Amino acid sequence: MSPGSVAVVVPEDIGVPSWDLYELSIPLTVFGQPPPDLTMPWYDVKLCRAEAGPRSTAGSEYGLSLRTPYGLDDLVGADTVIVTSVPDPVIEEGAPMDPALIDALRRAHAAGARMMSLCTGAFALAEAGLLDGRRATSHWVHSAELAARYPKVEVDDSVLYVDDGDVLTSAGVTAGLDLCLHLVRRDLGAHVANQLARLMVVPAHRPGGQAQFIDLSVPDDDCGSLNPVLDWARAHLDEPLTVEDLARRAAVSPRTLHRRLQAATGTTPLQWLLNQRLGRAQSLLESTDLPVEKVAELSGLGTANNLRHHFLKQVGVSPSDYRRAFPRTLAGA
Repeated sequence: MSPGSVAVVVPEDIGVPSWDLYELSIPLTVFGQPPPDLTMPWYDVKLCRAEAGPRSTAGSEYGLSLRTPYGLDDLVGADTVIVTSVPDPVIEEGAPMDPALIDALRRAHAAGARMMSLCTGAFALAEAGLLDGRRATSHWVHSAELAARYPKVEVDDSVLYVDDGDVLTSAGVTAGLDLCLHLVRRDLGAHVANQLARLMVVPAHRPGGQAQFIDLSVPDDDCGSLNPVLDWARAHLDEPLTVEDLARRAAVSPRTLHRRLQAATGTTPLQWLLNQRLGRAQSLLESTDLPVEKVAELSGLGTANNLRHHFLKQVGVSPSDYRRAFPRTLAGA
């Protein structure tokens, strides 16, 4: 199973700020190179500009330039189209969007492409009408402007990303990385996404519903690291763990554990445990032929019915359908 082609739009301006360069590099990093032990085809990535050819472009203030033979016509026919940002004047001064880009986005979507934006790229999808009647997100700094300019869009500035099937949007900066890894997980399964995240030394999975803003300012002097207790919990997911168990292991009260984990991850201890167990279930479904009942037991979700309930709610498909959709892809898996 091939994940298909990815066309990444380079915004039409000659001086891309450093944050935009970072967001442009995210899909190139995630989709550009597979994990070393992958035995199947990887994504085919193309950088597409409004004017194809050897034109100097992004990052000129840093002595950088980008050259690409691909233009906007190459968006049509791609399996996934990603808009990482729009020029600052579009956001700050209400400058018009490039009509050629908007037309290309509409044509790509009509041809069946999966559309995706990082940060301010949502403005381009909204201008093309692709977010009308949909829930979407962008960086919280720009969400009010997005909602005001495009009232048909249900803007949610409280989440990292929104997966609406054929249209996906993310908040800014690192949330774009979360969405790209989510797409790898969706296309190729949890094991491949986890291997890629490990190579990149980033969290394998942050749910899209996690809050954009996590308060990490001035932790208590006795805060310490939660990593040892979280690592211990991951090694004992098949056991009936409780918040009290984790707090006892960390030598803190349940209330203190809740506060520290909320500050560190943006989620509660119970939700964190559920996310870890679902991740374990995904890996087992991909890499083994174990019956669903055994997968539920080993992942700590108890019964097959409980596994199906949480899988349908969080992943959107049944465990059996997930297993069929994501065959084993790594050597030795």
